Amino acid sequence: MSQTPNPSSVQHLVLGWFSMVLGLCGLSLAWQRATPLLGELAFRVSLGIGALASVIFGVLLLATGWRVLHYAAAVREDLAHPVRHVFVAAVPTSFVLVATVMVTLLGPSALADAVWMFGSATLLLATVWVVQRWLHAGRSAAAFWPAMTPALFIPVVGNVLPPLAGVALGHEVWSAAQFGVALLLWPVALTLVLVRIGMVGLWPERLLATTFITIAPPALVGLSGGLLGAPLLLVQMAWGVALFFTLLSLTVFRRSISQPFGVAFWGMSFPLSGFAALSLRLVPDVPWLQALALAWLTCVSLVIALLLWWTLRGLWQGQLLQAEAAPVASSA
Repeated sequence: MSQTPNPSSVQHLVLGWFSMVLGLCGLSLAWQRATPLLGELAFRVSLGIGALASVIFGVLLLATGWRVLHYAAAVREDLAHPVRHVFVAAVPTSFVLVATVMVTLLGPSALADAVWMFGSATLLLATVWVVQRWLHAGRSAAAFWPAMTPALFIPVVGNVLPPLAGVALGHEVWSAAQFGVALLLWPVALTLVLVRIGMVGLWPERLLATTFITIAPPALVGLSGGLLGAPLLLVQMAWGVALFFTLLSLTVFRRSISQPFGVAFWGMSFPLSGFAALSLRLVPDVPWLQALALAWLTCVSLVIALLLWWTLRGLWQGQLLQAEAAPVASSA
């Protein structure tokens, strides 16, 4: 029998829910990139998705504030969790992305500037907090390596994003500095994830969707790097790396969606949107990409629409916002 969520369910609102904001903002920005090809329709779609992302962001902020006040122990448990703690960076990343959507669709404003500055500054602090946990883990190798999953890329992805709005807002120097932090951490996180695979194998089946997060760093490096003056050749190289991780991630797509639906599924949304946006960014310089980029944008839109449907259905039936299930060992 289905049941609607009750107020106490908010204690299970882990920070990973902000992945919804990331995915929808990414899709909004991708559709905006399609405006030169599809005209006003693409802009209207982008504006609608951006508005939806902003509403969901506001709801999540209010719910998270309520959770902090009434379920502080659950919040502390998230911050101490070996995997979930990295999602603390998803909150300031959401601020940066919402500001980016505002600037991209409506132009620079004092409000967008304030949202961007708050998100960018708190993102850097969150990244420092996440990385210092790696340095002071105080755990055995047996406990350390299983915690190394593609979720590690979330702080990396966040620090790649500031140039997308920061350049237009006049914060190019700070944007470049934060971009440099991402360039430093990306190979570190990738190395940790690859060593983890060699040490203990692939992450659990229920976390397979997070494999897609590997697409985001190169895709966003290409987008932000271009705004910071990177040569076209480097942007194209970033697209190639993103394509590689996209094809690699697609090899686990069927296994990913065969798991019971959970918030981890949203880990696919922003990376796929980012690759669509980068592909559309390259169309003026690489005309043969046009058909591929538009087809990919359509596929990503369908995936995110499906994620929204599954989320609404799961909330209505009371299948989400529940205590985390025990991990299931990977068969890989």
